[in-house]
Parts: sequence; C-alpha cells; structure tokens
Amino acid sequence: MANLNFRERLIDPNSPDRRPRRAAYALPTLFTAGNVYLGFVAITEALQGAAIFTSGYDGAQHFVTAAQAIGWAILLDGLDGRIARMTNTVSEFGKEMDSLADVITFGLAPAVLAYAWGMQLVQLPEEMPWLQKNLPGIGVFVAFLFLLCGALRLARFNVQTNPKPTNPGRPDRKYFVGMAIPAAAGVVAAIVYYLEGHPLRMWVHMSAWVALLAVAAFLMISTWRYPSFKEINLLRPRSPVSFVAVAAVLYVFWNFSQPALLALALVYMSSGIVIRLGGIIRRKLRPGPPPPAHSTEKGYSVS
Repeated sequence: MANLNFRERLIDPNSPDRRPRRAAYALPTLFTAGNVYLGFVAITEALQGAAIFTSGYDGAQHFVTAAQAIGWAILLDGLDGRIARMTNTVSEFGKEMDSLADVITFGLAPAVLAYAWGMQLVQLPEEMPWLQKNLPGIGVFVAFLFLLCGALRLARFNVQTNPKPTNPGRPDRKYFVGMAIPAAAGVVAAIVYYLEGHPLRMWVHMSAWVALLAVAAFLMISTWRYPSFKEINLLRPRSPVSFVAVAAVLYVFWNFSQPALLALALVYMSSGIVIRLGGIIRRKLRPGPPPPAHSTEKGYSVS
C-alpha cells in the first residue's frame, strides 16, 4: 500500500474493472459544491453592500467580500476538473453539476455584483432626462446579457465535443472557443476588488462599466481563440527555475494582489482580441498567389 501512487490508492480492490472507490467521486463534487457556496456568498454580500450604501453607511467591505468569493471560486473551478481527471472520476453527472455551478457563481453572482456595485448607486444628472430614463434600463439589460451569454457559452461547451475557433492556433495546443465564463467573472471581481469596493457614482463611469460588461458578454459567445492552459501538467517534475518563477508569482500576488489580479484579468480578456486582430493583419499582409498563366496564339507562356 505504501508504494501505491495517489490514483492507485483510490481504486476499489473489489472492483473487477478497477473502478475508483465511491468516496473518490465525492472529492471533485465537494469542490463544485464549494464553488456554488461561494457564488451564493457573493450574491448575498453584493446585496448587503448595496442595502448598506442606500441606508447612508459604508458597505464597501461587502462588495470586496463578494469579489473575493468569486476569485476563490475561480480557483476551486480550476481544481475540480483536474482532480476528477487525476482520480479518474470524470462523469456526466460531474460535468452537468459543474456547468450548473458555473451559471450561478460566474454568471448570476457577477451580474448581481456588477449591477449593485456599478449601477444601482449611480447618481444621474437631473438636467439629462434622457439619461435618467434610459441608462438604468440599459444597465439592467447588459447585466442580464452577461448572465445570458455565460449560460449560452456553457451550453455550447457541453454539446460540442471538439469545438474549433475561427482562428485555430497550433495543433499541439488546447484553446477555449470564446472567453471562458470564469475569466469573464474574474474581470468583474478584479475591478471591484482593485477599487476596494467603493461603488461607482458618476454616470460616465457607469457607461464605461456597462460597455465593458457588453464586451465581456460578446467575448464569451464569440468563437475567438483563448488559451486554456490545460496542457500544463501539475504532477510533472519541474526544474529549479520553474520553482523560482512560481515563488515570484506567488509573492507578487500575495503582496500586490489588487493590481496583479486586475492586470491578469484584463490581459487575459484582451488576449483573445489581440490574437484575433493579429490573425486578420497577418492574412492581410500575406502575399497573394502568383498570377495565373495566360495563353498566346502559339501556346502557353508564364507571365
């Protein structure tokens, strides 16, 4: 027993086809359940923050807690699938459970946070009646659009066995088709966390916030290429240089978490746009095929 690796320890010795123990299937499900719980925490904290600010008190810490809950949920979401593959407990039930959890935690929770933090407390100018009448409705619709596009992306991911992006990359690399919903939720959480939960108050800032949400919604349902990093093997032996790099990254994120997480979220969100534009530019600059041969009266000649 002492010489068995982690996966072999989870195999049921009484199973003729070497299936994992029943308890092994609960391990990734616990991570998914934690994902749902953190989404619920984010929703309740966002609502409490908005209610406290409406009462005239400072509820910024509640918005920060909501953003942090979404951030920790992203970490758990990245682990549950890897743990299921490591323990050989991948199942259709687990996939469906994970998708439902993602709709709550990375669709509904950031949409509620985006509205409560970036729209509900904005003071609209009285001298601009059109803005007063239409901007709140536009904001609510875009927040709903964020949730809807996230659900559509998850549905597309579930039904397509081998989706291909419109700008395919290297065949030995794995890519997401469109921005993953945890990454979109991470953009919302990172901005709220960077601004320390202080809600938006000016209509100009709200307009920019609504535009950002609309872009994130579009990127989720697009077919543009995004890196997935699924080819990274956590169990593979690492060089000393990689350990130093990981330690440096952990130091930066631990001591400068707000700007580091914001930069990470925005850079990843922009990477799909940059890759798409780069592909368009390369195709435009690529030299065209040689002109076709033309005929003469005595035969063919190449011009």
